[in-house]
Amino acid sequence: KVLFTMNKEDILIVCALEEETNGKLDGWNVIYTGVGKVNATYELTAELFFQMKLSKTPELVINFGTAGSREIPIHTLVDCTQFIQRDMDAVGLGFLKGETPFEDKIAMNFSYIDNPIGKGYVCGSGDNFVENIENEIVHIDVFDMEAYALAKVCYKIGIDFVSFKYITDNVNEKSANDWKENYSKGITEFKKLLNELL
Repeated sequence: KVLFTMNKEDILIVCALEEETNGKLDGWNVIYTGVGKVNATYELTAELFFQMKLSKTPELVINFGTAGSREIPIHTLVDCTQFIQRDMDAVGLGFLKGETPFEDKIAMNFSYIDNPIGKGYVCGSGDNFVENIENEIVHIDVFDMEAYALAKVCYKIGIDFVSFKYITDNVNEKSANDWKENYSKGITEFKKLLNELL
């Protein structure tokens, strides 16, 4: 396991929406990407190449955001270290659901990175808000809309990555209302965790 042994200056925090942080990450290097895999990919890639030009490439990218889960209780902050593109579906071509055709990896795996939570959940990302898990991949623990894309960028460039997700809903018919009620409540727990990392 690789331990966190770095300063704030070595870390880039990536979130989808500023509303998820309530603007409470002053003093940290933070970018907001917008919702979805395309926005996440573009904004993180652009930021990393900008940092590279300044010779300030981060050693670690941390994603913080909200997510749903079938079993993890609402209001829980979890760590995700494996990432699947859950809306990739080329089953008709003979690939597994979640497997991108002609790639050597189904999941981006950063399990070698240690962190204070240490559960190492599997996060499935897709460009849809999940309210019914009937057709979802069984071994996904956490459902979001950006983390796989962020993990893929970091994997390709060679930067360590971890995602911390605040569980807002239980991926059911109540999910939209539960998310709206809870999306801004996770920042306090996340800030406590950041203090433990350094």
